[in-house]
Amino acid sequence: MITVAVDCMGGDVGPTATMPACAAFLAAHPEAQLLLVGQPEVLAGWPRLTNNVRCTVVPASEVVTMDDTVEVALRKKKDSSMRVAITQVRDGAAQVAVSSGNTGALMAIGRYLLKTLEGIERPAIATQMPNARGKATTVLDLGANVDCTAEHLLQFAVMGSALVAAQTGVEEPTVGLLNVGEEVIKGSEVIKQAGVLLRNAANLGDLNFFGNVEGDDIFKGTTDIVVCDGFVGNVALKASEGLAAMVAGLIREEFSRNLPSKLAAVIAYPVLAAFKRRVDHRRYNGAALLGLRGLVFKSHGSADAFAFEQALVRAYDSARNDLLEKLRGRIAHAKPLLLPDSVHSELERIPTL
Repeated sequence: MITVAVDCMGGDVGPTATMPACAAFLAAHPEAQLLLVGQPEVLAGWPRLTNNVRCTVVPASEVVTMDDTVEVALRKKKDSSMRVAITQVRDGAAQVAVSSGNTGALMAIGRYLLKTLEGIERPAIATQMPNARGKATTVLDLGANVDCTAEHLLQFAVMGSALVAAQTGVEEPTVGLLNVGEEVIKGSEVIKQAGVLLRNAANLGDLNFFGNVEGDDIFKGTTDIVVCDGFVGNVALKASEGLAAMVAGLIREEFSRNLPSKLAAVIAYPVLAAFKRRVDHRRYNGAALLGLRGLVFKSHGSADAFAFEQALVRAYDSARNDLLEKLRGRIAHAKPLLLPDSVHSELERIPTL
């Protein structure tokens, strides 16, 4: 049995989304059990779920709001549903925790309670974006680290490879470095240095490095993984969500026009509906906080029940496929490259192309 600790109070709508999602998830995953973390008097409104033999209510008296600062969440709300959920992972009561709460607070509490894996300086946020191949491209970082060094980007690549291997079964996923062009001479000094490190890691068998990729390669599916700093990654994520919203709006608009347009829309509906489904960001909900000594997944704050269920599925699959052990294994194998002193020596030894 895989046990998932769920912050039932987090996000924009809280239990209204999380509890129905938990019910749907349990129905589809008979080998899972849930720790429902939250205010018992609120969760009692879903008796069929709280009385389920595969559910246990874990009380938490406080809630981290979307507007709370990291300091408030970390120092003043020590009995928040978010913190109690992550504590279940730290104490071994659950293999993974899921929350749709405040991202900054979730990362801070995760780092405080779980600490980071040896060889990793900064955890990263990784999620999937739909691509033209009918699959998904894993992108990291998505906002945890706005300013990154070349060493951080190398660490992201190693962790992203472990994540994709655990979630898809592809043992050597391809890694692309997001840049303004494919040529190795392009980009900032940090990107150029990161390219050197990634190529060297590939030569040593630690990565399947494809090379530089551009923004449109995320949606083409050129590589399994795209590595970038958190500023760029967050912009790309929000742009993809905006695209999905625009597509949905255009489909609705076509059905509200004049009769010929409506008839054409009806004929094209199967294609339009399929396309809408493929770019629906809710299907890809559930970002992994990689680099912690425990598994934590972040759901979108505005996630509805369907989207939150996808985050639960992604977290469950990662725990079931031993993501944490895969992370440890890959980091240990690449450890000489990930240590800051070793990284600097490699940069000095290998000429920048």
